[in-house]
Amino acid sequence: MASSNKINPYRHAAGLLYHRIKWDLKPESWQSRKRLKGIKDRNKGEKAVILCNGPSLNKTDFSLLEGTFTFGLNKINLLFDKTDFRPSCIVAVNSFVIEQNADFFNETVLPLYLNSKGLKFINNNKNVTFLHSSYRGFAKDCSISINQGHTVTYVALQLAFHMGFSKVALVGCDHNFATNGPANKTVVSGETDPNHFDPNYFAGGQKWQLPDLFESEISYKMALEAFEEDGRKLFNATDGGHLELLPRLALNKFLSD
Repeated sequence: MASSNKINPYRHAAGLLYHRIKWDLKPESWQSRKRLKGIKDRNKGEKAVILCNGPSLNKTDFSLLEGTFTFGLNKINLLFDKTDFRPSCIVAVNSFVIEQNADFFNETVLPLYLNSKGLKFINNNKNVTFLHSSYRGFAKDCSISINQGHTVTYVALQLAFHMGFSKVALVGCDHNFATNGPANKTVVSGETDPNHFDPNYFAGGQKWQLPDLFESEISYKMALEAFEEDGRKLFNATDGGHLELLPRLALNKFLSD
């Protein structure tokens, strides 16, 4: 007897098509697509740094990043009361993150790249670009869809490629979590968060999803291949951490080369 949990491929494909059409009929879809087309290859030949959310991010000398395009992720705004540094833009695709951080996202003037499903929490302000998620693989053009790849870092990598950056480095990508459990499982946080750069990142009973480190590595491998095939460079400039799939390069060396 066939398992009741088996996915019907035709129903799955029909569901993807339905959600694609449903999104395309919204005015926010066309506005966001226009914005994404407007930034395609805008930063050719430049460098970018993606600020990930691991505890090692606190070791970063943010003064080094002055004049460099930076992608902040998720709740990067929790750093803002500790430093004058501000990222060039912020990327968030997880529904829990968008809902929990909606007050900031609706108030900031920083450019935001957010999951289209966050539309129910986020105002359609001029600084907001919504991303449709369904693409399999690595989206070199993000104006139609992106692949979430089990980590927001992968989304930022696709945006960096889309914008034309020739060299990209990750910082704060520890690729290691103190909290253990089944990948992608939704859990409730404790009083403090040991897994991210701020103890209040997921804390006080907030919902979050446990990481899928294996699938994340598959995504990082696809990103590395996409960059290298196009003659571009991708590095891990994290101070420590467990991500060895990407070539290592110290942040000051990446910025000065």
